[in-house]
Amino acid sequence: MTSRDRQICDKLLSEISVAGELLHGYTADAFVGDERTVRAVAMTLINIGELVKNLTPELKVAHPEIPWRAISGMRDITAHKYQTLRKEDVYNTCVTDLPLFERQLAALMKENQ
Repeated sequence: MTSRDRQICDKLLSEISVAGELLHGYTADAFVGDERTVRAVAMTLINIGELVKNLTPELKVAHPEIPWRAISGMRDITAHKYQTLRKEDVYNTCVTDLPLFERQLAALMKENQ
């Protein structure tokens, strides 16, 4: 892992933490009804996807268990199709997929210390 990849992974972990803090205490219904939080979380997903796009191809190839393309794809959908984006999908991505991604990143960082 390059030092640049390490910095990006650190930033990814930080962004995942931000998403968790923003969603803390929210049910799906409460989240959908809070436009400010929806927008903040959506921006966090955009940040995550943008960071993933900046990782080296070598790191992505070395870790095919991580859905890099889906993560960057979620960024594109969130950024470019926001008006048709289902808020429930944003919530589910954050509560289901981000914790898994966080564990995968933590393991990746640990193996590359």
